[in-house]
Amino acid sequence: MSGPTEQEIRTKAYQLWKEAGEPAGNMDTFWYQAEKELLLKERSEPGDPPPGLTDNLPI
Repeated sequence: MSGPTEQEIRTKAYQLWKEAGEPAGNMDTFWYQAEKELLLKERSEPGDPPPGLTDNLPI
C-alpha cells in the first residue's frame, strides 16, 4: 500500500471542486479532502462497505 499518487489526488480534488460549484480560493481544502477520501478507499478491503456505512446498524 503506497498511497494515492499526486495525479490521483489532483484528479479527485478537481472533481470535488467541480461538484462544489467551482468556488474561488481554498484549493488546499479540496486537495486534503481528496487525499483523505483516496486513502480511506485504499485502506478498505474489497467487498467491505464504505467507512461509516455500518455505524448505525443494530448489533
